[in-house]
Amino acid sequence: MSSTPPIYLQPYLNATKKYGAGFGSLLWASPKTQAVRFAALLRAVDCMGKVVLDAGCGRADLLEFMLGRAVYPMRYLGLEAVETLAVAAEKKRLPNGRIIRGDFVSDPQQLEVDADVIFFCGSLNTLDDGAFYQSIAHAFSAAKDSLVFNFLCSPQLAASSHLTWHEPEALLAFAGKLSDHVRFWDDYLQGDGTVAIRKDSGQL
Repeated sequence: MSSTPPIYLQPYLNATKKYGAGFGSLLWASPKTQAVRFAALLRAVDCMGKVVLDAGCGRADLLEFMLGRAVYPMRYLGLEAVETLAVAAEKKRLPNGRIIRGDFVSDPQQLEVDADVIFFCGSLNTLDDGAFYQSIAHAFSAAKDSLVFNFLCSPQLAASSHLTWHEPEALLAFAGKLSDHVRFWDDYLQGDGTVAIRKDSGQL
């Protein structure tokens, strides 16, 4: 049986060899653009008192961001496949947080943790089309309330060979088959988009 890591995880594993658990291993351009994306996610859904799953959580920076803005989920579950990053997240000992080791692409059942809200923040950016759309469908099915994620919506931010971008029109057509309650915005960072898909007609 091969022990070769999946191609979509390899960029993160390569980065941890260079940066350890430092910011560079997250493959974000800068803490500023990371924060802008986090803020866009939190525009989509009220996480107060909710069970939140951060799929591909890295160092659990999203939870730190939430707490810094007085957004307190009832429980935060961080799912991470890269051990170096999972260890860094655990070391933060963030309140109401738990880190789960797992790969949501190869094992979609890892998403089935009874979460109200599932977030993907950057963790879809190294997936090919098939894995990208399958992960969205699995996560929406697993979420009790909402799925919210960002993605590269133009080639502008996807110049590196390990990154993929997706046409917003095709993605929104796919999301519309999952739910009648879909929102999209790309007004916060050129080349990046955020989608929120809800299971009912409540306010996104």
